[in-house]
Amino acid sequence: MKIRTDVAELLHQGHTNRAISRATGAAPKTVARYRRALGIPPTPLGHFTGSTPESRFAARTEALPGGHMRWTGAVTSRGTPTVKYGQRHFTAGRMAFVLRWGREPVGHVLPGCGMTGCVAPDHVEDQPMRDRLNKTFAAIFGEAS
Repeated sequence: MKIRTDVAELLHQGHTNRAISRATGAAPKTVARYRRALGIPPTPLGHFTGSTPESRFAARTEALPGGHMRWTGAVTSRGTPTVKYGQRHFTAGRMAFVLRWGREPVGHVLPGCGMTGCVAPDHVEDQPMRDRLNKTFAAIFGEAS
């Protein structure tokens, strides 16, 4: 049996079949077959998938063309993508920002790529980043009237 390397890597990291299926697009039954073939025991119920912020984030996103990422994890009642790490809840955008830039964002985190809902770490911006970009555009093209 040929086992996909992305699925095998997530299995070895301790993710659940369901989380791996969401992250990779592999059918849950296929993930379960791979798990058995690799001799990895089932993940206990209630187990937190992934022990690092990076792995928790990766298990809840789906890569899209153009470097974009779609959130496949939990959302709040208002539809905001959210993830729990430790005892805190974070928006997916905030976690993506911290993973990419290594600092807490200032203001709201929004996708700078123009794709609504994109949570790709390379695509998210905080308020100071947007302000700098707006100033640059204003210097090049003049102020909007």
